Parts: sequence; structure tokens; C-alpha cells
Amino acid sequence: MNFKFFRLLALMGCALSAPHYVAAQTPAPAAPAQAAETKDINEWLMRMHEASRNRSYVGTFVVSSGNALSSAKIWHVCDGTQQMERVEALTGPPRSTFRHNDQVVTFMPEQKLIRAEKRESLGLFPALLKSTGSQIGDFYQARQEGRERVAGVDADVIALVPKDAMRFGYRVWAEQKKGLVVKLQTLDIDGKVLEQAAFSELQFDAPVKIEKLAQMMNKVDGYKVERPALVKTTASAEGWALKQAVAGFTPMSCHKRPRGAQGGEAPMQWVFSDGLASVSIFVEPFDGQRHVKESRMSLGATQSLTRRVEAYWLTVMGEVPMTTLSLFADGLERKK
Repeated sequence: MNFKFFRLLALMGCALSAPHYVAAQTPAPAAPAQAAETKDINEWLMRMHEASRNRSYVGTFVVSSGNALSSAKIWHVCDGTQQMERVEALTGPPRSTFRHNDQVVTFMPEQKLIRAEKRESLGLFPALLKSTGSQIGDFYQARQEGRERVAGVDADVIALVPKDAMRFGYRVWAEQKKGLVVKLQTLDIDGKVLEQAAFSELQFDAPVKIEKLAQMMNKVDGYKVERPALVKTTASAEGWALKQAVAGFTPMSCHKRPRGAQGGEAPMQWVFSDGLASVSIFVEPFDGQRHVKESRMSLGATQSLTRRVEAYWLTVMGEVPMTTLSLFADGLERKK
């Protein structure tokens, strides 16, 4: 199961801790009509968010991105404060991922390897709700588009429409009773579907126990356990800055990963979000053997570009149009 699958799984069902959102600036007071529109989209998003605190389920999850198709079995349980999840890959190499709040443990049986890490940059289900700030309504509007059935579940269909060409749109199918997201499409600026993620079968109130999943998560005998080290930092402390903020996108986190035995300067990841979409800036020392050609790539909704900046190699990646990534790449500058 590849990175693409887990990115979309994060959008629909990961049980990770939500980061605190700090607005880049205080927006001007909204006109009455604008205030009502903002409240409307926030109400939809909060309803989807809260659904995860009240629903346990077992389901089969399918992601379609470009020509790639991935699927997994999901066991999800929560009690309002604790969230636990098991994701079993049904396509690709065997792999099981357990999430307990912000702790993530991935079992790779073919390599007899376990990767254990803490992920702070993703939000509670659904990760569409990366913030609770009203700024989302400044850049998106919500529009109900009817009702449909998905995996035997009656769902409201909601379009999250961007107000500019700097971000993609979304179409969300939310369970009518409590708002759990059962299907998600990411749309380009022309309304074309770039990616789709949906449950093909879903059983609510399944007999899933947090204690049972926790026991499975902690059964590491016979495996080598890796714990990738992430160090919190700031872009400023690492000598980087954006010349100008990209409209709507706020810094959410910044980490660096030690190079270990290789030594040298640690790679940095700087994450931004507008509340729905996210963009990551990766910076590492330039390596003439690995960093050969600057590139632009698209895989479903995920766009990426690479380029050299002085003695560094820059990779910008996100679920936004390429023009938005270019604004980040062009605006990054070395301060020391």
C-alpha cells in the first residue's frame, strides 16, 4: 500500500491528534451574508469531525487515483477521547497499520520490520477539518447537492467549492444520521475528479474493542522496531522564510529528521494548510548523484515539483494546483 493510499485514508478515517490552528492574520469583519456562508461550511465540517467520536465500524475502503487502485480493511473504534484503528492492506505488499490517537505503528511482515512514529500534523477524522478557524469560509463555500447511497448508507452529498484557482474542490458524502464521511472526491479547478476514496462495504457499531487492537499493536515479538526521529523546529531557526505568504495557507508544523550515520545537515519538512488542503516544503542539502533533474509531477490530486535552491534541493508537494506549489517554491528564500 503506497503513500497515496494513506494520504487519502487520512482524509477519510485516520485517528490522529488535531493540531492547534493559528490564523496567519485576523480577517476583516465579515458582511452578514459572508458570515452566514462561513458558518454553514464550518457546521458541515464540524458535524463530520464529531461523527468520529460516536461511531465504531468495520469496513472495506477503496482508493482510486489515476490508474492506481488500492483497498484495505479498516477496524475503527472510539470512546470520545481514545481513538484506535487497524488498517489491513488488501492490495500490494502485506502491511498492517495501527493508530492509537497520534501513535502510528506499521507492521511489514515480509521484512519483519515495524515502523513506530508519532504523527502530529494530521487531524482527527476527517482530516479535511485541519482547523476549527472560520478562515476556511474565506476560501471555500459549501453547497448541498442531494442525497445518495454509499455502501448501503444514506448520505448527504456536499460540495466544498473553492473561491479561487489556488486550491482544489471536494465532493463529500456524509452519512445522514451523524455525518461520518463515507465517500470523498477531490476535484480540479474544472470540476474533473482527480481522486476518489470510498467505503465499498461498511458495518456500524461493530464489536471492535480498543483493548483487543492495543494488544495486537503491541505484539512486536520477532520484528525489528524502527522509531524514526523527528525533531520539532521552525523554518526561521533553520534559516528559511517565505518572501510572501500564500493566500489562505498557514504554517502548521516544522520538523527535521536527523541523517543518522550519514551525518550532515538534517532534512526539513515545513507544513502549511488552508484548513482543507495541505502543502509540504521539503529542504535537504543538494546531492549531485541523487538530485539530477528538476521536475513537475502529478499523481491524482497530489502535485509535486523539485528544484535546486543554492546548495539545497527543494521538493514542494501538496493537494493543490501546480501554480500554487510554484508560489511556495518561488517564495522560499535562504536567510542565513
